[in-house]
Amino acid sequence: MNETQQPPQPPQPSEQCPEERLDRLQRRLAQFAAARGWEPYHTPKNLAVALSVEASELVEIFQWLTPEQSAKIMEKPESAHRVADEVADVLAYLLQFCEVLGVDVLDALAAKIERNELRFPVPGTSTPNGHSSE
Repeated sequence: MNETQQPPQPPQPSEQCPEERLDRLQRRLAQFAAARGWEPYHTPKNLAVALSVEASELVEIFQWLTPEQSAKIMEKPESAHRVADEVADVLAYLLQFCEVLGVDVLDALAAKIERNELRFPVPGTSTPNGHSSE
Protein backbone atom coordinates (compact mmCIF):
# COMPACT_ATOMS: atom_id res chain seq x y z
CA MET A 1 0.00 0.00 0.00
CA ASN A 2 1.46 3.37 -0.94
CA GLU A 3 1.06 6.63 0.98
CA THR A 4 -2.05 7.71 -0.93
CA GLN A 5 -3.96 4.49 -0.34
CA GLN A 6 -6.05 4.20 2.77
CA PRO A 7 -6.67 0.86 4.48
CA PRO A 8 -10.19 -0.44 3.91
CA GLN A 9 -12.62 0.78 6.56
CA PRO A 10 -15.10 -1.56 8.20
CA PRO A 11 -18.58 -1.08 6.82
CA GLN A 12 -20.72 1.48 8.62
CA PRO A 13 -23.91 0.06 10.16
CA SER A 14 -26.04 1.38 7.32
CA GLU A 15 -23.74 -0.36 4.81
CA GLN A 16 -24.12 -3.77 6.45
CA CYS A 17 -26.89 -6.12 5.42
CA PRO A 18 -29.80 -6.22 7.89
CA GLU A 19 -28.90 -9.74 9.07
CA GLU A 20 -25.35 -8.64 9.94
CA ARG A 21 -26.63 -5.59 11.79
CA LEU A 22 -29.11 -7.71 13.74
CA ASP A 23 -26.42 -10.25 14.67
CA ARG A 24 -24.05 -7.47 15.75
CA LEU A 25 -26.71 -5.82 17.90
CA GLN A 26 -27.68 -9.15 19.44
CA ARG A 27 -24.02 -9.76 20.38
CA ARG A 28 -23.76 -6.25 21.87
CA LEU A 29 -26.84 -6.89 24.00
CA ALA A 30 -25.39 -10.19 25.25
CA GLN A 31 -22.05 -8.51 26.04
CA PHE A 32 -23.83 -5.65 27.81
CA ALA A 33 -25.72 -8.08 30.06
CA ALA A 34 -22.66 -10.28 30.67
CA ALA A 35 -20.46 -7.33 31.64
CA ARG A 36 -22.97 -6.38 34.32
CA GLY A 37 -23.56 -9.90 35.62
CA TRP A 38 -27.20 -9.89 34.52
CA GLU A 39 -27.16 -13.25 32.73
CA PRO A 40 -28.64 -15.21 35.68
CA TYR A 41 -31.68 -12.93 35.57
CA HIS A 42 -32.18 -13.23 31.82
CA THR A 43 -34.41 -16.27 31.96
CA PRO A 44 -37.10 -16.78 29.33
CA LYS A 45 -39.80 -15.87 31.87
CA ASN A 46 -38.08 -12.69 33.05
CA LEU A 47 -37.32 -11.56 29.51
CA ALA A 48 -40.91 -12.24 28.40
CA VAL A 49 -42.21 -10.18 31.33
CA ALA A 50 -39.77 -7.34 30.59
CA LEU A 51 -40.78 -7.44 26.92
CA SER A 52 -44.44 -7.13 27.91
CA VAL A 53 -43.69 -4.19 30.22
CA GLU A 54 -41.79 -2.35 27.48
CA ALA A 55 -44.53 -3.05 24.93
CA SER A 56 -47.01 -1.60 27.43
CA GLU A 57 -44.87 1.52 27.76
CA LEU A 58 -45.05 1.91 23.98
CA VAL A 59 -48.84 1.48 24.07
CA GLU A 60 -49.08 4.06 26.86
CA ILE A 61 -47.72 6.76 24.53
CA PHE A 62 -50.70 6.21 22.22
CA GLN A 63 -53.32 5.43 24.87
CA TRP A 64 -55.45 8.58 24.67
CA LEU A 65 -54.53 9.81 21.20
CA THR A 66 -57.01 9.95 18.37
CA PRO A 67 -56.16 7.95 15.23
CA GLU A 68 -55.19 11.23 13.57
CA GLN A 69 -52.89 12.25 16.43
CA SER A 70 -51.26 8.83 16.51
CA ALA A 71 -50.55 9.01 12.77
CA LYS A 72 -48.63 12.26 13.34
CA ILE A 73 -46.70 11.27 16.47
CA MET A 74 -43.32 11.17 14.74
CA GLU A 75 -43.66 14.79 13.59
CA LYS A 76 -42.77 16.18 17.04
CA PRO A 77 -39.17 15.50 18.11
CA GLU A 78 -40.02 14.85 21.76
CA SER A 79 -42.73 12.28 21.01
CA ALA A 80 -40.69 10.75 18.18
CA HIS A 81 -37.82 10.25 20.63
CA ARG A 82 -40.11 8.57 23.18
CA VAL A 83 -41.54 6.23 20.54
CA ALA A 84 -38.08 5.34 19.20
CA ASP A 85 -36.80 4.65 22.74
CA GLU A 86 -39.69 2.32 23.53
CA VAL A 87 -39.37 0.55 20.18
CA ALA A 88 -35.68 0.03 20.97
CA ASP A 89 -36.53 -1.37 24.41
CA VAL A 90 -39.09 -3.79 22.93
CA LEU A 91 -36.65 -4.96 20.27
CA ALA A 92 -33.80 -5.31 22.78
CA TYR A 93 -35.84 -7.58 25.03
CA LEU A 94 -37.20 -9.55 22.07
CA LEU A 95 -33.67 -10.15 20.74
CA GLN A 96 -32.42 -11.19 24.18
CA PHE A 97 -35.41 -13.52 24.59
CA CYS A 98 -34.67 -15.11 21.20
CA GLU A 99 -30.97 -15.43 22.05
CA VAL A 100 -31.69 -17.25 25.33
CA LEU A 101 -34.11 -19.67 23.66
CA GLY A 102 -32.11 -20.14 20.45
CA VAL A 103 -34.83 -18.69 18.21
CA ASP A 104 -33.60 -17.17 14.95
CA VAL A 105 -35.89 -14.15 14.84
CA LEU A 106 -35.60 -13.67 11.06
CA ASP A 107 -36.30 -17.35 10.30
CA ALA A 108 -39.22 -17.34 12.74
CA LEU A 109 -40.71 -14.25 11.11
CA ALA A 110 -40.25 -15.61 7.59
CA ALA A 111 -41.94 -18.89 8.57
CA LYS A 112 -44.83 -17.05 10.23
CA ILE A 113 -45.40 -14.86 7.15
CA GLU A 114 -45.49 -18.00 4.98
CA ARG A 115 -48.05 -19.65 7.28
CA ASN A 116 -50.18 -16.49 7.29
CA GLU A 117 -50.06 -16.30 3.49
CA LEU A 118 -51.54 -19.81 3.41
CA ARG A 119 -54.11 -19.09 6.13
CA PHE A 120 -55.20 -15.75 4.70
CA PRO A 121 -54.93 -15.84 0.90
CA VAL A 122 -55.54 -12.76 -1.19
CA PRO A 123 -59.28 -12.59 -1.98
CA GLY A 124 -60.09 -14.08 -5.36
CA THR A 125 -56.99 -16.28 -5.56
CA SER A 126 -56.78 -20.05 -5.29
CA THR A 127 -55.51 -21.71 -2.14
CA PRO A 128 -52.98 -24.58 -2.38
CA ASN A 129 -55.86 -27.09 -2.24
CA GLY A 130 -57.39 -25.46 -5.32
CA HIS A 131 -60.31 -23.78 -3.57
CA SER A 132 -61.13 -20.14 -4.12
CA SER A 133 -60.47 -17.88 -1.14
CA GLU A 134 -63.82 -16.12 -1.62
